[in-house]
Formats: sequence, C-alpha cells, structure tokens
Amino acid sequence: MKPFLDDNFLLNNETAVQLYHNRVKNLPIIDYHCHLSPQQIYENTSFSTITEAWLYGDHYKWRAMRANGVEERLVTGGEGASDYDRFLAWAKTVPQTIGNPLYHWSHLELRRFFGVEELLNEENAPVIWEKVNAQLATGEFKARDLIRKSGVEVICTTDDPVDSLEYHKLIKELDGFDTLVLPSFRPDKALEINRPTFLGWIGQLGEAAGVTIKDYSELLAALESRIRFFHEVGCRVSDHAFDYVPYAETTAEAAAAIFAKALNGEVVTLEEEKQYKTFTFLFMGRLYAELGWAMQLHINASRNNNRRMFGKLGPDTGFDSIGDAPVAGPLTRLLDELDGDDALPKTILYSLNARDNEVLAALMGSFQGGGVPGKIQLGSAWWFNDTKNGMLDQMNSLANFGLLSRFVGMLTDSRSFLSYTRHEYFRRLLCNLLGEWVENGEAPNDPELLGSIAENVSYRNAKAYFGF
Repeated sequence: MKPFLDDNFLLNNETAVQLYHNRVKNLPIIDYHCHLSPQQIYENTSFSTITEAWLYGDHYKWRAMRANGVEERLVTGGEGASDYDRFLAWAKTVPQTIGNPLYHWSHLELRRFFGVEELLNEENAPVIWEKVNAQLATGEFKARDLIRKSGVEVICTTDDPVDSLEYHKLIKELDGFDTLVLPSFRPDKALEINRPTFLGWIGQLGEAAGVTIKDYSELLAALESRIRFFHEVGCRVSDHAFDYVPYAETTAEAAAAIFAKALNGEVVTLEEEKQYKTFTFLFMGRLYAELGWAMQLHINASRNNNRRMFGKLGPDTGFDSIGDAPVAGPLTRLLDELDGDDALPKTILYSLNARDNEVLAALMGSFQGGGVPGKIQLGSAWWFNDTKNGMLDQMNSLANFGLLSRFVGMLTDSRSFLSYTRHEYFRRLLCNLLGEWVENGEAPNDPELLGSIAENVSYRNAKAYFGF
C-alpha cells in the first residue's frame, strides 16, 4: 500500500519516478490560459483568510459543497456567513470528495504552499484555519509571492477587447517581479449578437477604439484597432468560447445587413447569427495569422443552465455543464476557410465534451504544416475534464492520432493563485504514462529521449509555440 500523496504520488514505475524528479519537477510554468486578475497581480493582493484565497470565486468547490448539502449562503457567501463558517463547510465536504480531483488538489495546495500535511476534515479544521491564516498574516503569501513560489514564468490572463490593459502595462514596470503577465484577446461579446448586452458592449468597443460604430465596416475597424493595441502590449494569444461552432456561408454585405438589423433593435434569426459570427470570426482569424498569434477555441460548454440561480448569482457560479453540439462539420469549414487563404493561425482546439477528443485529434491532422511543429493542437483536458482520467484520455488521444511530443501541455484555466499545483498533477501523470509505455515494452527505455519529451511537453513546447 502506497502512502497518500508521498513523493512518488501518481508515479507507479521507476521510469516515471526518474522522469519526474530528475527532468520536470522544477521546470518553470507557462500558464498560457487563466482567469487571474491582472489588477490583483499588480496590487499584490493579500488574503486575510484561507477562505478568501481558496473559496472566493471557485465554482469547482462550490459545486461539490452544494452536492454535499451545504446551504448556499455558506457556498457563495451571504446572510451573515463568515469566512470561518464557509471554511468549515468546505472542511466538512473535503472528505466526501474522494475520487474527485478536488481531493487531490486541495491537499496538494495545503502542502505545497502552507506545509499542512494533515488531511483536512471537520475535526482539524480549526487548527488548520489558524495555521494557514497565521502564514497569510506574515505578508509573504500575497498574489505575487504565490506566483513566485510556483515558479511561473508567463501568465496569460483573459481580457475583453474593451479593456484598457492598464494593469498589464503597470506590471511591466514593477521592480523585482520577473513573471511576464500578458493579455489574451477574448472577443466573445463581439460575436454574441443576440445577447441583450450586445448593443451596450458595441458602444464600449467604440469608446475604447475612439470611434462611433454606426455600421459593420466600423465594427471590423474597431476590432482590428483593438487587436493591434493588444499586440503592442504583448498579447500573442486569442481565445474564443464557442458553445456551438458557428459556420454559415455568407458575404460581407450579408454580415453588414445583419449587423444593421441588430443596431436597429430588430430580431436576428439563428441562421443570421451564424452568418454574422462566421464572417466576423474569420476576419479576426486572418488578423491573428498576420500577427503570429495562437488562436484558442473552447467548444461545447452548456452555460448558465439553472435560470433561477443565474438570476441570483450571475454567470460562472457553478451552474454550467458539458454541451453536445456537433463539431466536426462546422469546425472543418471554419479552419478550411482560413487555410484556403493561407491565413490559418496556430490553433488550439479544446472541447468540454471528451467525446470530441478523437474527432478533434483527427481533424487537426488535416491542417498541420507550414513548418510549425504542432501548429494545430489538441488542447489540454479542460474544466470538467481536467481529472486524472480526463488528462490521460486527452494525452492518449493525441498520441494515437498525432504527436504527443509536440503538445504544449497544461494550463490552469483558474481564478485562484493557489491552482498551480495542477501543473504538478499533470506532469506526474505525463511521466507515469511515458513510464507505463516503457514498462509494457511499448516504448524504448531511452532516458534521454523520454526525458526530452517530458521536458518539452511540460515547458519547452509552450515557450517555443507562443514565442514568449
């Protein structure tokens, strides 16, 4: 019986042990997609309690607490719920999460950041509360401290086109903080023509670009202006959330007419929405290619399923799930349109539905090339998939259909400064997978070859791919 969370946690063969401890354990982290706040990084936010650092905004933990019967006021706060009450509710939940990655992640975070070796539960919660909060009170566990302790070399935040990027600029001027904090361009609001907030956002985009957007050509010009502004501030990555992949053949004139309908408050049909999204997305994709950016497509989330709770709490509060919209047909057409103009940027394809792993892994092989290793990527196991099985399934699908050795590796996709242990979790699984192949006679026992692959997937591929 192996001890829980020992030095060789998840490393079940000698090859894996050697790969992890000798080759990848101490490599820097490139977190090329996350939801950390650049303002908090610049202001070096301090956390007065473990609840503030751990539970505020963490919808992974919120879902588990709800499933454990915890009252909503102790989940998201409210009605006089103190930070201690909320921490205690989470401590009662943690023992029930065995089998869920939250059990591993929570204890890794307590150990790696705060040296807490005990397994969190209701009985020892008061002691752990005091121990961690005492460390937070020293002033050595602020936002930038946690980034340094994790060995993070690059952070790409997720930013709206209307953002001023003022905090990214200010972070560059900080003394003694060497982590690159770069924006990512997330123009979802430009595409969601049927949302009630669309027209208000168009006004904000015009203000940010210094124009009044009165027609479609001015919209495209404003988007291009913001893309080039983001580039100047260091952006090298875009990101699109496609709950479904839109594709409909259209023209600039048709897209302009559809945009004009929206500006006039007229109803835009679903087919018109697809036409508008297709033309606008392709316009931006060509710009990404021109600038050498990588384009990320996050596909198949079903968002805000619970209307009652959405009305109370808003988005990103734990009421999303996995979608099952088709991807192969429309995504092939989108990529082919860009490739036909020799304007397909480096692209990372993620699906929240693990059913799509092999579809995407096979599809991306149709668009590789241009002298770029791994130009089209099967994105890391994301959101509901960043479990032990999900990560292994994604890596096996990639290995079966493409080149695992060219994979750009893990990201946090998190709002928490404590989430960098997910890179450790991923690296351990990667090393164990390579080691299993050796043990089974499916790969040669070549320490240099395997060590190089492990290092590349853990760090070097991302560094080269994004050009940071």
